Amino acid sequence: MTYSESAALMSDVTFRGRVQVAVLKFADSIMIEAGTVPAHNTREKWALQAMQNPVGTAVQVQPPTVMDPAVQQDGAAVTDAALQAAVEGVVNKLL
Repeated sequence: MTYSESAALMSDVTFRGRVQVAVLKFADSIMIEAGTVPAHNTREKWALQAMQNPVGTAVQVQPPTVMDPAVQQDGAAVTDAALQAAVEGVVNKLL
């Protein structure tokens, strides 16, 4: 993707909706993971915040998600599975 295409996708509302779904799916998986997972308390705190404010969380996660190689390759046509992996990778870096 070009810089212009990336910038546009970073604020695309439809793409943000997909990111929001991925955020909520990841938050749900964190909530049911074992408490022994490294950094679980931090992860759980993030998950609770994401569930309370999924739109705000998606707004924060969307720009770095666009920079993921899978998203850069396929743009808005990225598969749901690849988008999920991209969002989870971004969140794990942020935590």
